[in-house]
Amino acid sequence: MTTVAQLVERTTQFIHEQVVPVEREVVVDGRVMDDALRLELQKRAKEAGVFGPLSETRYGGLGLDTRAQAQVLEAAGASLLGPIALNAWAPDDGNIHLLAHVANDEQKQRYLAPLAAGEVRSAIAMTEPAPGAGSDPSMLQTYAQETDGGWIINGAKHFCTGAQGAAFVICVANTDDGPTMFLVDADNPGLRVGRRMPTMDYTSAPGGHCEVTFADCVVPDAAVLGAVGQGLPLAQVRLAPSRLVFCMNWLGLAVRAQQLTLDHIATRTSFGAPIAEHGMAQGLIADSEMDIAAARGLIRTAAETIDAQGPTASQSRHEASIAKTFVSEAVWRVLDRAVQLHGGLGVCEDHLVARFLVEARAFRIYEGPSEVLRSSIARRALRARLPRA
Repeated sequence: MTTVAQLVERTTQFIHEQVVPVEREVVVDGRVMDDALRLELQKRAKEAGVFGPLSETRYGGLGLDTRAQAQVLEAAGASLLGPIALNAWAPDDGNIHLLAHVANDEQKQRYLAPLAAGEVRSAIAMTEPAPGAGSDPSMLQTYAQETDGGWIINGAKHFCTGAQGAAFVICVANTDDGPTMFLVDADNPGLRVGRRMPTMDYTSAPGGHCEVTFADCVVPDAAVLGAVGQGLPLAQVRLAPSRLVFCMNWLGLAVRAQQLTLDHIATRTSFGAPIAEHGMAQGLIADSEMDIAAARGLIRTAAETIDAQGPTASQSRHEASIAKTFVSEAVWRVLDRAVQLHGGLGVCEDHLVARFLVEARAFRIYEGPSEVLRSSIARRALRARLPRA
């Protein structure tokens, strides 16, 4: 039986030997991160025995608990393309978890099985242009009208990650009974994937972040995921694990950037000595070491709570919010210091850390902006003293 430590070692080797060379082709040489490349990398991951850390064994995954995922995904996150290769990247990571816990048997066979196997990609359509929902789900404008045997969905979404080329979209729409999730096949004539938005994090997002329109989009009753009116509670099933997966993956990239920085300053001489011997450089390195250690500890704590109490437990959501807020900002600090310590080369994508920094910026916004999460964290802390908090 393979231990977690062995799986981490195997993942580390796979990333170093199979993924990092391709990462350079994408970042430096301009190779497109498309589905052909995704399938190629995932085929290699399957051959290496590291594919599917978020999926159950019956779907071809590794069947890991959250604590084990934390270790494996940190190793995978050492490359921008690592989580994609392992089928552990947004939005498929959260959608795999959601479908595994909410979908009925027929939906699991039709949607979860091919998604977990890496045969298809998915998307989730929640965020809307103003005045629709962003961080505040109560502003949801997309509406699904019930008809005989089905529903008609109308509305506009944007920042629909992975929509271009996705096999299906999970649409969150209002109904008379409240927000509801619907499974919409990509070939539905009422679903239109529009412009691929020109975001800064283009390397690590196959399918991009797209504008999506639902125009008299007819779906059957069987398309309802979970129960009518339960869209927001069901979103909580997805949210804490998805936030934590982001943390695990991006921490791995921060660790890699720190290693690249250590290698650089140990060999680059300035003012008569290696940069590594200068106290100001050592201070930056020490700060990054502390950020990495603290981030790893918060991830571990949240993972243990999710495994013990489940993803929707109040404590699980609280600790995932803390981890996501801190780790997203700690990763940014580590990457920013890496750029600084690389000097002029730090802003050149030949040395990768510039691209790492740009790609990671959105982490502080996706799956909950830091400011919204801080408010949530504070309200939970104050709840016992201020009942209205």
